[in-house]
Amino acid sequence: MSGSTTPSERAFVLGLDGVPWRLIEQWSDNGELPNFARLREEGASGPLESTTPATTPLAWPSIATGVWPDKHGLYGFQNLSSEYTHEMYTSHDMQQPALWEQLGPAHVGNVPMTFPAREIDGTMVTGMMTPSTDQQFTHPPEFGEQLESRIPDYNISLDYPDYADRLDEFEDAVDDMLGQRREVMNLQMDEAGDDWQLFFFVYTAPDRFQHLIWDMDRLLEHYKKLDEILGEVMDYTDEHDADLYVVSDHGFGEINELIYVNHILEREGYLFRREDEGTRGALASLGISRDRITGMLDRVGITEEMLISNLPRSLLDTVAEQIPGDHALYDVDYDETVAFVHDAGNCYINDTERFENGVVDPTDIPKIKDELTEVFESVTDENDTTLLNVYDGDDLFPTDEDSPDLIVKGIDGYDARNGIADEPFGDTGNYAASHRSEGIVLCRGPSIDQGATLRGARVVDIAPTLLHGIGEPVPENADGRVLFDAFDEEATPARTKVERADVLTGSSSPDGEVDEDFDDVEDRLKGLGYME
Repeated sequence: MSGSTTPSERAFVLGLDGVPWRLIEQWSDNGELPNFARLREEGASGPLESTTPATTPLAWPSIATGVWPDKHGLYGFQNLSSEYTHEMYTSHDMQQPALWEQLGPAHVGNVPMTFPAREIDGTMVTGMMTPSTDQQFTHPPEFGEQLESRIPDYNISLDYPDYADRLDEFEDAVDDMLGQRREVMNLQMDEAGDDWQLFFFVYTAPDRFQHLIWDMDRLLEHYKKLDEILGEVMDYTDEHDADLYVVSDHGFGEINELIYVNHILEREGYLFRREDEGTRGALASLGISRDRITGMLDRVGITEEMLISNLPRSLLDTVAEQIPGDHALYDVDYDETVAFVHDAGNCYINDTERFENGVVDPTDIPKIKDELTEVFESVTDENDTTLLNVYDGDDLFPTDEDSPDLIVKGIDGYDARNGIADEPFGDTGNYAASHRSEGIVLCRGPSIDQGATLRGARVVDIAPTLLHGIGEPVPENADGRVLFDAFDEEATPARTKVERADVLTGSSSPDGEVDEDFDDVEDRLKGLGYME
């Protein structure tokens, strides 16, 4: 397919959440994944470096926009307020136009962080972080009726921790979810007909599967199903003379131990817990904790999801503050605390300018950053190996003064958690594996070079490369670069200068408001009104 002097005018992005390069490379080399092998032979491929931290809510928006989080605006699943409360990030918070807002007609399916559905030229079915199919999960709204007619039992997500002790059932449930997603993709293909410029569809099943199952034989069987889907998409892009980009937002790998980073801050005198006094103290003296309450509610059929979906956020926050527990927001004494970690390794210094009860003078932030970096980097194993990597938020996110002060993440094999534990380390429990920084990028199309190796590719490079490859301008403020190594040297994109264009940045909310009481339906919230 390569070597055409006429570039494609349309592109398909097939997203495979959490797929690591080393597994694709290994299993396509030995013939286990024939369609991935064919894609590598007929196109360009290589590892893809994720965001820091390597998490879904940062990485997929970076893939779709070509900019880092300080420009697209999403730093995790939850946005931290100056009053130490949080609400879920939504598509309203996106500050940079995604590919589907630059190209059209576009058909977007199951992409994380797209809820509520935006008004685009085409169709959209929102993905991860969508509360339920009762919400605004499709565009146009009537497309949801078509979907439910074709897939009557369609589910947005799996409550996968519930399958921790039932892994055989879990495999079946993931297979069912994969089949449903494939049906949605086919429905959108039918709707698109021949009139489309962009397809962007994500399968999150690999990520879900790998969190609980890191067994290579069972994992290979799952990847063979992904290979079948890839074959179908390759046929589809061939029929429409389109470029194909297969990408993952991050990689995956086995984890052996958890590190509770807020415990380290507490141990070193930077974080203080709230004292159990008043209502909180009375509940504690009776042995009533957040875990005990949620356990009792669960036994009578009232889940955390039901509470979160039906009670106002303000009420949940108030109740959660009164119940003893170990959560990094509700159980911290901010009148004494210098720093705390929230969401996926986002470390905030409790300064008086950013936070309501801040105790740190903003001029002291650089000094405290240095101190905290030294504290985190002093955490070692028995072989004196440093277990935590620390990154300065100003270096990672230079254009946003409200970005996290530091990012703290565990080295491979260690997962940093933000709960306030009594020990620095903990068992991984039901979780077998977690995110790594190296995902995948494979591309194929009329002007893509055959058998090319891509080196140094990053998630922010996908959008600029795709746009240039189909003859469209790249946003002037893009952080990513065009991966010219992907193109055949005789093809038009390889011989054409990158055209730049201004884009309208800033949130442009669609009609209607997001219900502030909505929350994660994939059971990421482990306690009443919070995520851990």
